[in-house]
This record gives sequence, C-alpha cells and structure tokens, in this order.
Amino acid sequence: MSRSAEIALSQPPVTADDLDLAVQIAVAALREAPPAAWEGKAGSLEWDCWETVEHLSDDLFAYAAQLGPKTPPLDGEVPFVWESRRPGGPANAIHANRKAGPVGLLQVLEASGALLVAMVRTTPSQTRAHHVFGVSDPEGFAAMGIVETLVHTHDLAQGLGLAWSPPADLCSRVLARLFPDAPSSADPWPTLLWATGRAELPGHPRLTTWRWDGAPRA
Repeated sequence: MSRSAEIALSQPPVTADDLDLAVQIAVAALREAPPAAWEGKAGSLEWDCWETVEHLSDDLFAYAAQLGPKTPPLDGEVPFVWESRRPGGPANAIHANRKAGPVGLLQVLEASGALLVAMVRTTPSQTRAHHVFGVSDPEGFAAMGIVETLVHTHDLAQGLGLAWSPPADLCSRVLARLFPDAPSSADPWPTLLWATGRAELPGHPRLTTWRWDGAPRA
C-alpha cells in the first residue's frame, strides 16, 4: 500500500459539519469583496465572479438533489433543467436575482450549502447516487461539496482580491476521501489546489486534466 493510501485510511470520515464549516467560512470571506468587483473574472475561469458563485451554489444544490429521491438514480442526474444565461456561461438550475446584489447572491450560496448539509445529515450512509465521476455515497457528496466550495472560493478570491486559505485538517480529509493517491509531501491546501488543476507542486507539474474518486470507501 502506498504512503498516500495509508494516510487516507488514517483520516476520519468527512461529515456534514465539515461541509457546513466550508460553506460558512467561504461565505464569510466573500462578504469582504468590494461590490464593484463581482463582474471581474474568477481566477483562471472564463466566468465572472457572480457566475462562479451561481455555479458553486448550483453544484451544492445538485448534489443535494441527487440524494433526495427515495431511490436515487444510479445512471443519471435528477432531471432539472440546467441552462446558461449567456454563451459560455455556466449551465445552472440555480440563478440568483441580480437585483438582490452580492448580499442576495451569498444568501443563495448559503442556502444551497444548507440543503446539501441537511441531506448529508439525514441520508442513510448506505444510500448510493449518480455522479458523473462515478456512483457515490452521502460522505462522498459531502466531500465533493467541500472541494467545490474550497477551490471555487480560491478562484473567487483571486478575482475579488481576497485572502483565502482554508483549514489544513479540512483539506486533509477531503484529499483522503476523494484524492487518495495525491502526493503526501506538501501541505494539504496546496496539494488540493494541485489535485484540482490549479497549481504546481514541487516535482509535480500542474495538471491539465483531473478527476476525483468518489467511490464509497470500505
């Protein structure tokens, strides 16, 4: 067994509390953004910062929705309509009312996160549901939601001119759950950025393609 795999097995499971923490610290950080900055690009993404928060909100909502049916689908997504508001924009089911401004936008993010937190808390651990990277369980969807939140807040922080460095132990748990073969020689947060194609690590060039492994753990 690799050292990375051994470290992954030694980590505690990802929980609804972890997800709630990720969403709350992300929202708190984004509240510091200047109101005029939301139309700028989010890091290396092609979306502006407003669209990126909508996309993140949509991710969290969609993961909650996958766990929602009594018998979740294993071969596809719950068939909400996802659509883009402009060519090249993110295809979402969730769109925030721009008249509500950044305060309303962040309420949409917080509410979407709360939906996934609630579903992870209340869905039996043996439940399985579809994800494009493979069938997963409630813990897996919690970890996915955390990764989406942490790395997209990184994108947003770059575009909005904010500082952002999430807790190392939170990064360690989601790395263990979704990226068990990631390098173990660097700090967890830079490693998570590397695993999601956003940074280099010493001896490991920036990834041009990536995916996580959401398969339920034994």
